[in-house]
Amino acid sequence: MLKNLNTKLVLFDLDGTLVDTAPDFVTSLNNILKKHGRDVLDFEHVRSFVSEGSAKFTEIGFKINQNDTNFQIYRAEFLKEYKKNLINESKIFDGIDSVIKYIKDSNISFGIVTNKPYDYALPVVNYFEELSDSKILICPDHLKESKPSPEGILLACKRIGISPSHTVYVGDHPNDLTAGKRAGTKTIGCLYGYSLPKDQDYGDSIIVDNASQIVDAIKNL
Repeated sequence: MLKNLNTKLVLFDLDGTLVDTAPDFVTSLNNILKKHGRDVLDFEHVRSFVSEGSAKFTEIGFKINQNDTNFQIYRAEFLKEYKKNLINESKIFDGIDSVIKYIKDSNISFGIVTNKPYDYALPVVNYFEELSDSKILICPDHLKESKPSPEGILLACKRIGISPSHTVYVGDHPNDLTAGKRAGTKTIGCLYGYSLPKDQDYGDSIIVDNASQIVDAIKNL
């Protein structure tokens, strides 16, 4: 049996880290844009904004800001549509299955801390068998502050009973790395996701180009 002496817990972001949810997110917004006679969004153009959530997507799609009188109406329509399309085209990123296998073989626990609301995150997590052994799912619904606040990561560590100093947080957004560092965990940034710029200095975070590299990153932390 493999054993890792340093890491006892790996916590993951969800969208852009474990699961590629962008196709369903973009399709759902485009459905609402077409309903209102607006131009649809090009997938590659908006993929990098997926981790920013529904508010940012509504702003981009309808070319309005959050002070617009129709903003909340359009956002609610978008979210209602997305709830119907959570797992149509979403898929586990290539290489995540081997990461989960390594974690399980090494007797390391894993969980998920996401900024995705619980009603949207839970069906995605439950759909993928690879994620069935996750010890915890922490969403903004459980917190006072979302990432980059460390609150969610600290809550996950507390509930699982493992110190942040023996924990790694893995994400695809600068806020993920900030949250992990503030919580006192080690951090891994995923360039294959949506929102992590390539040409920046992320300090002592290990940066990976694809999910299969996460195993070696964990070993080196």
